[in-house]
Amino acid sequence: MAKMMYRDAIRGTIFQEMQRDPRVVVLGEDVVGGMGTAGGPEAIGGIWSTSTGFYEAFGPDRVIDTPISESAIMGAAGGLALAGKRPVAEIMFADFIGVCMDQLWNQIAKFRYMFGGKSVCPAVIRMPCGAGYNAAAQHSQMISQFVTSMPGLKVVMPATPADACGLLRQAIRDDDPVVFLEHKFLYAMTGDVPDDPDFTIPFGHARLARAGEDVTIVASGMMVGYAETAADDLAQDGVGCDVLDLRTTSPLDEEAILDSVEATGRLVIVDEAPPRCSLATDIAALVASKAFASLKAPIEMVTAPHTPVPFARELEGAYLPSPAKVAAAVRKTLAYR
Repeated sequence: MAKMMYRDAIRGTIFQEMQRDPRVVVLGEDVVGGMGTAGGPEAIGGIWSTSTGFYEAFGPDRVIDTPISESAIMGAAGGLALAGKRPVAEIMFADFIGVCMDQLWNQIAKFRYMFGGKSVCPAVIRMPCGAGYNAAAQHSQMISQFVTSMPGLKVVMPATPADACGLLRQAIRDDDPVVFLEHKFLYAMTGDVPDDPDFTIPFGHARLARAGEDVTIVASGMMVGYAETAADDLAQDGVGCDVLDLRTTSPLDEEAILDSVEATGRLVIVDEAPPRCSLATDIAALVASKAFASLKAPIEMVTAPHTPVPFARELEGAYLPSPAKVAAAVRKTLAYR
């Protein structure tokens, strides 16, 4: 095991996969330079520092600085994938998915289906997302509900450095398009990461982050840490929580969710996105339709409100879910006996 930051787990995994497979290429805005650098070996590797050293190691044919055009990045990724490459494309801010929606939704997600399975599209689309940096309404949004709703895409939301490594390696080696959502607030998180260069985590298998028999808490991405903190606080009062880290939202581990709810009888869902047509409402509907008889209390959802992300620090703090809000929702479900 090596201890490293979340961003370094991502950078290291891509680097290893580029060494292993010459078909892997990286493209995006400032992935060579960034922050005003001239590019080349001294470049920092983008504003998130997730491609530092790539240009020096692999050259301009495999590490490509693109124009400020999400439609060009997404279209190029789809074309590269169809031509036999394994592109890892970065959309610098997930908020700008709308600029390249046609290339993603109507093209990349549908190539394999519309070509009758005769072609594959092994493109990985990395999207830094989420709030917490006071970056205002256009650079702070959670877009998991959009991409999860698109048939043909696999959607990954790693919550730890180890999962960022194992899930990203799985994504790069997968023959289907994968949207890889990296919460910006997690980049500095530190944790143990396996040294095995073939360490992968299969899609569609949730992780049991905490075990308990009173309430099920379902979360993904940065919300997993909030759920764990709430569960640890509640444990001091004798409340045991199952905390399920979804890892992937498409495919979704329905079995793990239903099994846990059938055991605890209570469900709290934590989702950074606004509640309308969100992952939280989707999972609530799943449990209500398939495990209703097991419920001992109404399902609780801890989400952002149905508003744009505010800029002011105090307002953004009020906007986001928090461990305290999660714990309050758990206690609310426990009021039903």
